[in-house]
Amino acid sequence: MRTFLNRSISHSVILILVIFIVNDSIAQITSEPPAKPKTNIEDALKYARNDNSMPGKYPGKVVQVNHESCTADNKIIYQAAYDMVEKGMLSLTGEGNIKNAWLKFVSPNDRIGLKVNPVAGPQLSTSVEVTQAIVKQLELAGVQRKNIIIWDRREEQLFEAGFNHENFPGVKIIGTERPENGSMYDENGKLHSLKMIDTTWYYWADCEEKYDSATIPYMVNEGKYSYFTKIVTQMVDKIINVPILKNAGASVTLCLKNLAFGAVTNTARLHKQLWAETCAEVNAFPPLRDKVVLNIVDGIKGCFNGGPGANPQFFCEYKTVLVGTDPVAVDRVGYDIVIKERIKRGVQKEDNPRGRIFMDLAQNLNLGIADLEKIKWEKINLK
Repeated sequence: MRTFLNRSISHSVILILVIFIVNDSIAQITSEPPAKPKTNIEDALKYARNDNSMPGKYPGKVVQVNHESCTADNKIIYQAAYDMVEKGMLSLTGEGNIKNAWLKFVSPNDRIGLKVNPVAGPQLSTSVEVTQAIVKQLELAGVQRKNIIIWDRREEQLFEAGFNHENFPGVKIIGTERPENGSMYDENGKLHSLKMIDTTWYYWADCEEKYDSATIPYMVNEGKYSYFTKIVTQMVDKIINVPILKNAGASVTLCLKNLAFGAVTNTARLHKQLWAETCAEVNAFPPLRDKVVLNIVDGIKGCFNGGPGANPQFFCEYKTVLVGTDPVAVDRVGYDIVIKERIKRGVQKEDNPRGRIFMDLAQNLNLGIADLEKIKWEKINLK
């Protein structure tokens, strides 16, 4: 019982810390920013692109699938979620059947990583239903469950959000920051998570922060280096990004944020000083830039305020799914949806361009299209 309570308390402390840091960092990008620390973004730009590199096969194209009957009694209806993902895939690719649509992006021998967002618990995380629909459709394309990994930074949060072997039999579920035998540390006092990081791939930034004993297991390391997880550098061949539609202050935490802050260690320092830059620049490194082939935003349930944490008074049902290969374009469409909801509900009066800085930075790195007028935004309504 004591171990469970300590773990729960640590988890709560970390979630509160992350929410505070995110809100503080968003406040910074909505005011005059101070001089930014230098980063090693130039290292990322030295690597040649390949056919899978962002913005992918369909740059600037986003399919939005709405379904008025996708929820009932505050629960997501699996078949509706399946239909929404299927329609989005068919419309994005122009294919006549779902198998061929998925084969545009994956092959039966690929090791596929599904990057979900479980940080706010079962109430406000990527839904089990949308993720199950993706797994089922991957199977139709010939991908075996043993070759599918559902992943994020924190393994405990994955299980808490419903990503378990009961809901996903045969699928591997793993996090970078993970305990073994009920402890984050081995018999020598070293974090088990150190075995999960790839020190040959890193995002360097000229800023650092000291972490206390409750925080370090969820940061893995201190200093000026944020190391990529081996999940993206070694364990998967393709990544399907499955974030949830929610705000982060006067901005959003969707495709770029889900990937960037989910794939590297030592992120609290980046939240505070380089939130927008990290969202863009980490995605420019090959382990993400060249492996993320698809973004499917779970917008059936989400929030318009209080994000990225779970604050029920700000929950809403967008009843939508966004599909695209271009993470910047998908983020721009998702941003438009969330900001309009915030304005409608009186949370803010108008769009603040500073909330879009990270998308502009990503566009400058050729990761996608941030200009809404240049995005082909297709809307589909299902019943």
